[in-house]
Amino acid sequence: MGSTSNAQMSLHENQQPQQPKIQIYSPSNDEVSAFWKEKYEKDAKKYWDIFYKRHQDKFFKDRHYLDKEWGHHFSGEGRRVILEVGCGAGNTIFPLLATYPDIFVHACDFSPRAVNLVKLHKDFTEARVNAFVCDLTIDDLCLHVAPSSVDIVTMPNGHILFRDYATGDLAQERFTGKEQKISENFYVRGDGTRAFYFSDEFLRNIFKENGFNMEEHVLCCKQVENRSKEIVMNRRWVQAVFQRADTDSSSGASTGNEPTHLQGDCDKRKDDINGFEIDMSEGMAFEMFGISSSSEEIIELSIRDYFFKIKVLSREYQHTCTSTGLMLWESARLMASVLAANQEIVAGKTVLELGCGCGGICSMVAARSANLVVATDGDTKALDLLTENIASNLKSPPLDSLKVKKLEWGNGNDIGAIKQLNEKGFDIIIGTDVTYVPEAIIPLFATARELISTTRVTENYTEPALILCHVLRRVDEPSILSAASKYGFRLADRWPDHQPPNSSYGSIIKSWFSDECQYEVPSTALNIMYFHIA
Repeated sequence: MGSTSNAQMSLHENQQPQQPKIQIYSPSNDEVSAFWKEKYEKDAKKYWDIFYKRHQDKFFKDRHYLDKEWGHHFSGEGRRVILEVGCGAGNTIFPLLATYPDIFVHACDFSPRAVNLVKLHKDFTEARVNAFVCDLTIDDLCLHVAPSSVDIVTMPNGHILFRDYATGDLAQERFTGKEQKISENFYVRGDGTRAFYFSDEFLRNIFKENGFNMEEHVLCCKQVENRSKEIVMNRRWVQAVFQRADTDSSSGASTGNEPTHLQGDCDKRKDDINGFEIDMSEGMAFEMFGISSSSEEIIELSIRDYFFKIKVLSREYQHTCTSTGLMLWESARLMASVLAANQEIVAGKTVLELGCGCGGICSMVAARSANLVVATDGDTKALDLLTENIASNLKSPPLDSLKVKKLEWGNGNDIGAIKQLNEKGFDIIIGTDVTYVPEAIIPLFATARELISTTRVTENYTEPALILCHVLRRVDEPSILSAASKYGFRLADRWPDHQPPNSSYGSIIKSWFSDECQYEVPSTALNIMYFHIA
């Protein structure tokens, strides 16, 4: 009983109040971080521009569902005026123009590149199409379309024809567990474009709140069959017709709260994949159907007598990926060049690289002369690619001295696992472009302090050092120095040296940039900060 009581007391004494966890890496609840949510919202236009730059007008097939499902809205006497919101490259409007010679279409999209593709279409004519860039969430539509001039979509006695993804669609299910969820039923694809999946209740309520009644509604389900793989996939979308609540319907359809259901809930038809209009990004098509994807590329890199072939996320996707570790940063190139030309920095020492990402070129260069190198990152996808890159670029004996470990800054379990590899601490800790997230600076220096060697003078007669190479972005230098001081680090040297001649800073880094060591500096904004323990 006494030993049990003592154990319980010891456990109680060791329990500390849990600090709020800082979200530096991708969260585990499938949602993207607040930083990326804001970025996807702010740069939504850019992501769609990149999409249309890549695919032009070849990605979507021409769509004929407007005529098939709602042809009666476009026929009849008089010229009909239509507004299409989110026209893309024109895959919907041009089939409609060919079928109904008397209609006029206002076509808008917030991607300038998409609108330009519409204007370059062989059937485009200003006499029948007014194509313009517009973000309906912030722009004034009346600057491009005269008020009360549209028959279908906006004007009194007009209709809104709605068709989009429905909840339960296979594409939505594919997002599960992939950290691509922005909010309820709202996701980001691999190329940065976003998709929302509508429930009946949400769709009805959002239009009702804005003064529209649902006249018609149908939930469409289609089974897409990939015969080569012998799999059947369920696609779901919702079609609905809305009319202003203060307008009588001239078509005789119900204008009350109960819409007319034109079909049952599901149409259980099977269609071959080749005959189905697939509306998804290339990345999603790859995951669903095994279609080839070019989301990765090989970068060939020559650094002095080193030659690397590094697999990274392709440039097409680098603007949108949620992990910054899936690309090769300029700071890593510079730091690897410095290490290659100045092997004494790491020779015979123990080296830890923080946030090395998938490239690991600094760690691979250091492995040639260091006793031990541990390359770390907090992102498991980056670590998988890092392991692959190391295996394809290094051979023994350097390969034997290089270890790969997961390390989330501030994570006690991860730090403990690193200490098991090297109980005495590391002589040199390197970080390239690891200072761009303000919330990460404190955990960064706290982790470095935990893992740096406590021996003031190493076997090589140099003090343990933390070396950071970066472009100053969202975190300024005073903030970095403040966090460093809090955890017992002092700035011993810096590059470029902007201090006066009588500065207390040393000349450690200056010796790396001697006349014999010439580097191709990828960016003039790069900085190197060299810290010792205070």
